[in-house]
Amino acid sequence: MVQSLSYLKESASQTAGPFVHIGLAPGDAGFDIYRTELGRDIAGPNAPGTRITVTGTVTDGTGAPVTDVLIEVWQADADGIYPGQGTVADGFRGWGRVIPDFDSGMFTIKTVKPGQVMGRNGRMMAPHLNLWLVARGINTGLNTRMYFADQETANAADPVLNLIEQTHRRQTLIARADGDSYHFDICLQGEDETVFFDI
Repeated sequence: MVQSLSYLKESASQTAGPFVHIGLAPGDAGFDIYRTELGRDIAGPNAPGTRITVTGTVTDGTGAPVTDVLIEVWQADADGIYPGQGTVADGFRGWGRVIPDFDSGMFTIKTVKPGQVMGRNGRMMAPHLNLWLVARGINTGLNTRMYFADQETANAADPVLNLIEQTHRRQTLIARADGDSYHFDICLQGEDETVFFDI
């Protein structure tokens, strides 16, 4: 005889689903809901520092572009200050959302290059962008970072990069300089899988 359970069964898990853009970036999904799309302007027009553009693609385990991914960006300003932790330029949010172009699979982030950030125990962290990815098929958002190839000395001393025991995998977090911009690809699975953090 089967014993009845005195508790509810676990419900099926859900991923972000195919409509994540409508809820989190409706303007990019073709819906004109807001006067200003929330999350497009990371740095604002008055933030001092070097203006940068980051481009890249998110690929799955077969190398195919993932076009329904949403990427949230969190960053410090050019002086290494996060909004809420000190005074930043008027309009600097330090946060934004981007989605890739559906046809090319390429995402674009426009902002200012962040400065070094004070980390735990007074250790400086190299300039970086914090990235959070969500898409259909991903049950829990993925957290990663993007560092800059032209910050070799700071990268070598970065306490987070140095937590990665397989040193060759650190390169999956380094954006290469591409003229006046940077290129950073994110691989979700496979041999070149980007390092993701459990935070």
